[in-house]
Amino acid sequence: MVNLVWLAMLLAGIIVAASQGKIEVVTSASLEAARTAVNLALELVGLMALWLGLLRIAEEAGLVRLLARALKPLTRILFPELPPDHPALGAILMNLSANILGLGNAATPFGLKAMQELQKLNPSPEEATPAMCTFLGLNTGCITLLPATIIGIRAAANSTDPTIIVGPTILSTGASMLAAILADRLFRRATLR
Repeated sequence: MVNLVWLAMLLAGIIVAASQGKIEVVTSASLEAARTAVNLALELVGLMALWLGLLRIAEEAGLVRLLARALKPLTRILFPELPPDHPALGAILMNLSANILGLGNAATPFGLKAMQELQKLNPSPEEATPAMCTFLGLNTGCITLLPATIIGIRAAANSTDPTIIVGPTILSTGASMLAAILADRLFRRATLR
């Protein structure tokens, strides 16, 4: 559906430009947008490589296990059905850590790994388990303390103050995470009856 909306907008723009005899504007705007996108992507590669590398080093050094142990009381509350020291907990924590740092792209591989590990515990593979639903809610609504990717994009776009969004980001993502946790608890209680 979204593809149809984009196609309609693109065609409408081309038709309007052609009807006004300014079709070259569409071509130059398309080329400029493509150039800007490539430059922005290249500028963000370094930032992503840095954080992905740090997260990988933390995982290899055993910091994930230490973090999992430190957060065990919290993970026991959020994921009561998971066995202690299950590999899914490490992947969940890495995913949430990347999201907290505002690195959604870096969080994706850890999220996929977490879901694969959670699926191994699933007695009914065609349905999501409560732990999967909890993780999905946390992943989607995770608090972001340092929106590194957005700060990088704003800096690349020559923003005068790329970090001005940190406060509003913490407030809005904190509210979304709280809403996700509350919704998860309410739906769990409703389905257990």
